[in-house]
Amino acid sequence: MVDTQARRAADDLTVEQAARLLSVSKMTVYRLVHSGELPAVRVGRSFRIARRDLDDYLRRSNPRILGG
Repeated sequence: MVDTQARRAADDLTVEQAARLLSVSKMTVYRLVHSGELPAVRVGRSFRIARRDLDDYLRRSNPRILGG
C-alpha cells in the first residue's frame, strides 16, 4: 500500500523550487502565496506548494502553457 501522504509530500515544492520553475524571485512567489493566487500550506515557518497547484496557476496565467 502506497502512503498517499508521503506521495503528496513528494509532490510539494519549496518556495525556492517554485521560484526556479517559474523563473521568478522567491519574493514574487511569496507575494503570489500571500495574495491567494498560488495556494500553499504552511509547514512550520515555511510554505509548501503542491505541484498541481503550481501547474494550475501556470494554466490560469498563460493558457498556452502546459496545453491549457
